[in-house]
Formats: sequence, C-alpha cells, structure tokens
Amino acid sequence: MTYAFMDDEKPILVFSDAGGTGRSYHADLGARNQRLRVHYLLEPGWRADNAIQGLGRTHRTNQKQPPLFRPVATDVKGEKRFLSTIARRLDTLGAITRGQRQTGGQGMFRPEDNLESRYARMALRRFFQDIAAGRVDCCSLDRFVELTGLKLLDGDGTLREQLPPISQFLNRVLALTIADQNAIFDSFTGILDGIVEDAIASGTYDVGVETLRAERFVVCERKVIHEHAETGAQTAALTIERTDRNDPMDLDAVRKLCAGKGARCMINERSRRVAVCTPTTSITADDGTVHRRFQLRRPLTSEKLTEAQLAASSWEPVDIETFEASWSAELESIPEFSTSTITIISGLLLPIWGYLPTDNMRVYRLQADSVCGGKPAVGERIIGRLVTRDQLMRLCGALGVDSDIGMSSADVLEAVMDRGARVHLAGGLSLRRSRVMHANRIEVTGFGPNDLPALKAIGCFTEIIQWQTRLFVPLAAEPFGAEAPALETLLRNHRVIPAPVSI
Repeated sequence: MTYAFMDDEKPILVFSDAGGTGRSYHADLGARNQRLRVHYLLEPGWRADNAIQGLGRTHRTNQKQPPLFRPVATDVKGEKRFLSTIARRLDTLGAITRGQRQTGGQGMFRPEDNLESRYARMALRRFFQDIAAGRVDCCSLDRFVELTGLKLLDGDGTLREQLPPISQFLNRVLALTIADQNAIFDSFTGILDGIVEDAIASGTYDVGVETLRAERFVVCERKVIHEHAETGAQTAALTIERTDRNDPMDLDAVRKLCAGKGARCMINERSRRVAVCTPTTSITADDGTVHRRFQLRRPLTSEKLTEAQLAASSWEPVDIETFEASWSAELESIPEFSTSTITIISGLLLPIWGYLPTDNMRVYRLQADSVCGGKPAVGERIIGRLVTRDQLMRLCGALGVDSDIGMSSADVLEAVMDRGARVHLAGGLSLRRSRVMHANRIEVTGFGPNDLPALKAIGCFTEIIQWQTRLFVPLAAEPFGAEAPALETLLRNHRVIPAPVSI
C-alpha cells in the first residue's frame, strides 16, 4: 500500500503508530507522487515524541513541497483537552530540542490551543469567580459543584484562595455529559478568548518569535541607525514591501453567515460599506461586569466591538437586497493582490531596547525575496521589531540620527486615528484624535491666534466647545484617508518632526 501511494496509484494513505517510524510518505523528488500532502491527524495521543515521529513521515528533506497538517476534532468540546495536552508537550519538546517553542509542533497548533498556559489559568480563575457570582448562564454554582465535585467556596461563603488547578478542572469536565461539557467549555473558552485578544491588542501576548507570512517580501530601503562602538555591530531600519494575496469572503459564504442566529446585515451611513454583524464572545471586566460584543465581518477584514461601541458607530441595519448588491460591488473592486509597507528594526537591539516603542514588544521574523533580473529569488532572513513611521522618526531622534524619514497623509491618519498617537509638526503644532459629537476627529493643537487664518485657508475649521476655540482637519469619508486634501496641505506646510523621548 505504501508503494502504491508513493507511485501515485492510490490517492490516500492511512497509517498508525506502526507505520510512524522508519517510513517516508513525503513528496520526494524521486517519487512519482509529488503532489501536496494533506496530513490529517485523527488521534494525537498523549506522547509528544510519538506525534513528532508521525508528523515527520510526510515532512522530510528532498521534498518538492511541505505538507499541510490538519488536526481533526469533532464538535465534542472535551476533545480540546487532548489537543491541548499534545500541543503543550510539543511546545515543551520544541523548546528543549531547538530552543524555540513553536518548532516542536511544526506550526500545526496555535499557541492558544494550549489550555494549560498562563492565560488559561487566568481565564479559569475568572470563570470560577463568574460561577460563584452567578454570572454563568449555563450552570449554577450548586450544579457545577455537584457535577464536577470541585469545591470553590470556603466555609464563610467566599472564594477559596487555593482553587482547583487547570488540569483537574479539565479532567473533571471530561466526565460530564456532552451537553454539559460543551456548555461549560464554551463559557470557559469565551473568557480565554477575551483575555488572549486583550493581550494581543496590547502587544503583551507571548508567542515567542512570530513568523510573518505573505506572497512576497522585498527590502526596499536599509538605513543604519546605530553602531556599537566596541564591536561595530549595527542596528538597521529596513523598509520592506509586503505583497499579500487577497482572499475575500464570497457571497455564498456571506449568505450562510447571515442565516446564523443573531446575524444582522449592516451598512455604514458614512462610508456606505456593508458588514455582517454576529454575536461573539463577551468580555468580563476586572470588576466582574460582562460586556457583550459583536463581530463585524467584511470581505477582507473583521473587527469586534462592544455593544456600546456599536451603538455609537455609524453602522445601521439594512435590507438584504441592498446588502447583497453592495457586497458584490465591493468584491468586484478588490484586486488579486494588495501591497503595503512595513518597517523592521533588525540587527543589534539590546543597546537601544529602551528607545523602542512599548506598545508592541513582539519579535518577528520573515524570509525576504531578492529581485534578480525582474524575477523574485530567495533572499535574506530577517528578525526584529516592527515599528510604524512615526515611531521610527521618534527612534531616530532619540538616537541622534539625521532622519530624512517622511510621513505621508496615510501614515499620519493611521497613527492618529487607528492608534491614537500624537503626531508633532513643525511650528509647534501637533495632531491628536478627539471624539466630538460621537465621532472621531483629527484635532490640531498648539496653534496661536495668528496661525488661524492660514490654517483655515487650507481647509481646517474651528468650533467653539465649552467656550474654547478648537481646530479640526476635515476628513471627507470613511475609511479615514480616502480623501484628505486639507491634511496633505497641512503636512506640506508643517513637516512631521520626531516627538520628544524620555527613557
């Protein structure tokens, strides 16, 4: 059977532990069958070394292409317990053997699949707090204690200081009926998802070295910003052009999504763009308050908003005919590829670590392409920290490097409107995000009475708010930056300068 598969006579090969050692099923260049292998892992088991042996049968040297690993699970939530165990052990084995956690699992498992991480322990404690406070709809405290045998309260009715560990909780839930098991796992993983999303948004989520993937990376510019006096080691700012293949959600998938429970078709009254609004996991604040959230899914992107944020936005319900027509029009306007520019600080980082931004502390790596004769070829491997254009200007200013780095209006809009950063301009002016009349605006600060005529002449406008004159830059449409001629003129007259740095 093995020979029939490698000779392309049989399209499917099934093997167990008995065939997971000493065999090769990869797309060998010397075999007739060099097609892409899709490796389905039906039973991961409990031993990480056995799992690596099995995965290594289809991922070996001298292969035409690497396989796709696909772990298989049913809708029984308890199976996450087994996947979690093998994911944790694979990560541990990868850290021991190769010095990098993600290498053990061959990239098959996500970091959040490990239900025994510190984020899972935080989620479990919050889950126990919600159970004790009666905030879990699927199960009361008395019923949870009866089902699992886990005691959460002391004799005085307060939550125990030493709560059951995560492994004991997971094992006890496995013994429940499928309905109870799924309901409790849904509540627990909903809290876990919220904690992980908050950590990712704040840039504190620990995933080790994260690999960036795209159709193509090309280094466009390289600027040395620091050189170590003793060793001569350099730190460089690399401007990289990134090309991604767009994979929008088609209309058939959208219709299935709209048929789900609680789904709504929405349109943005300002930009006239459409999205599908579906309920998603809620988040629990530190004081125990539960905030409902909704996910807005668009052809290429999605975002999660709380109920209050959605109510304050410009999204409104729309009929299905208008929705489908607008969605189809957006699909037609999406190109096959999209190009963007990123900046990575690479090389010697420790001496300047204190000058790097603190909002995203993650380290990234990528495989760049070099262009030879108009054709892409394999280039250098790059590892470093991602920064934005305004952060790069601030870094160069802190290091005393002559910076000819400019910021376009799109860069300024991304910094101010998306990240809430303050951008400093020549002449003592600065730009910041302000919320006025339930909408975000770009506000100009630092101006004097003599500056107002010139600023108004380029399109800026003033409003009297609480007896103070405030100046704003008009933005024609959403998304921000579609048309902003006044901002472009302002940036030509007052160039962007580095912000002051304090270490």
